[in-house]
Amino acid sequence: MAKDIKFDIEARDGIKRGVDALANAVKVTLGPKGRNVIISKSFGAPTVTKDGVSVAKEIELEDELENMGAQMVKEVASKT
Repeated sequence: MAKDIKFDIEARDGIKRGVDALANAVKVTLGPKGRNVIISKSFGAPTVTKDGVSVAKEIELEDELENMGAQMVKEVASKT
């Protein structure tokens, strides 16, 4: 299978889109006015939660670079 290699701005933009997607999904749950988020899974009923950690754990993006950015943020957050 051929590898897709991206450099410079194209790579950074893809990773940034993933970081932003994760941040936008989690930020609505933060604070006293945090809103509910519905998490759809491949099996069973959807889950309604206000927990940002649960939302972040379920994020899986289609684009490889975007997913890489989201996974990096999740890993950094779990280490702190």
